Amino acid sequence: MRTREQKAQLIKELTQKLSDYEVIYIVDILGLNAKVTTDLRRACHNSDVKLQVVKNTMLQQAMDASDKEFGELREVLKGNSALMLSDVGNKPARIIKNFRKKSEKPVLKGAWIEESIYVGDDQLEALVSIKSKEELLGDLIGLLQSPVKNVISALKSGGGKIAGILKTLSEKSE
Repeated sequence: MRTREQKAQLIKELTQKLSDYEVIYIVDILGLNAKVTTDLRRACHNSDVKLQVVKNTMLQQAMDASDKEFGELREVLKGNSALMLSDVGNKPARIIKNFRKKSEKPVLKGAWIEESIYVGDDQLEALVSIKSKEELLGDLIGLLQSPVKNVISALKSGGGKIAGILKTLSEKSE
């Protein structure tokens, strides 16, 4: 049995974790055997995702103490709950999807991703397809470079033509 001080310290640590991460998944992993649970923990560790089993009451109190608005995500705090914490929105979803090829768990209860709330296991596919900031920046840079490359390419290929036309026009005017 934990003392009141120990519980308060755990809630404080949990609140800090909720503040530190912009990607918070709540999943149900109840019923996974020891080997599968170890495999899940290893997959999370290798993908830089933190996995932590939590008590719903403590997570509720940490959510209340947090500066984030968790809204309807509080409603999923029933039964068994574990947190998956990450800095990349789709990493936990990809781990869950990969594990579901072999097992029915983990089941997505809900997620909080940069102030957006997703509730229910049916949101998994949408979460898998979320792009990371790096992926979005790469897409944006590619889009921005594309018109510039086209203009430069046209100028290079047509440069001789333009110079030839200008030369011809200048000769005609003389």
